Amino acid sequence: MNGFDWHKFAHTYFTEEKILNLFLAALVLVIGVALSRRVDSLTNRFKHLDLSQRMMFTKFARYAVVTLAISMALAQLGFDLRVLLGAAGILTVAIGFAAQTSASNLISGIFLMVEKPFVIGDVVDVAGTRGEVLAIDLLSCKVRTPNNMLVRIPNETMVKSNITNVSYFPIRRFDIQVGVGYSSDLKRVRDLLFEAAHSHPQCLTEPAPEFTFSSFGDSAMNVVFQVWTLRENTSKVQTDLYIAIKEELDKAGIDIPFPIRTLQIEGALPAVKT
Repeated sequence: MNGFDWHKFAHTYFTEEKILNLFLAALVLVIGVALSRRVDSLTNRFKHLDLSQRMMFTKFARYAVVTLAISMALAQLGFDLRVLLGAAGILTVAIGFAAQTSASNLISGIFLMVEKPFVIGDVVDVAGTRGEVLAIDLLSCKVRTPNNMLVRIPNETMVKSNITNVSYFPIRRFDIQVGVGYSSDLKRVRDLLFEAAHSHPQCLTEPAPEFTFSSFGDSAMNVVFQVWTLRENTSKVQTDLYIAIKEELDKAGIDIPFPIRTLQIEGALPAVKT
């Protein structure tokens, strides 16, 4: 058996031209990878885009740069790109049929970028989940719930669902419902509620608080007190006002009644009030 002719193999497959082409292909790949890592600094110059749009654009740009670099490297090595493009087209169609959900999420992600119902950092309520938007990716959105759990919501779900953007407006209104006894002076109750709101420094005077009589209940007259404050102060101001209103009503001798029911028990026992 004749031995393998390494000398002939080297002269056939490792010519100067092929070594040069291999070097140029490797150089193109290195430059392409380096450029893809510099995309962040370039997209950050687009100040008219918000954070979520810049992140999405950065990912598209990275994929485009890497794809272009690989194509140029293959062309330098002598591959026929028309054959590769044809094979890629057939593969794309096959993948498209197999991954219709992913394609729908991708298109929905583009719609979210264009419409911008929310941006990164907003608090949203969608599909029964409330939380802060951490990322808007190609296929899904990442939301952090108040108890610090990560929820991945597909972009298609975001587009098809009713989205409540809790952070969209800088101010927010909250309603305090109070029930007072039928012997209470409603005008006095109204004045006490306004005094409690005006004494709190974080309650807004514009829009001004509103006092509304709601209904005659079974055991109380029900009123609604509506107060405006900055979005970030809502929970604190609401809690402070509940405490202040209870204290003011107690000082004025105005009770907040609880339901009283009379139970009639069959037999000789008298009726018992609870």
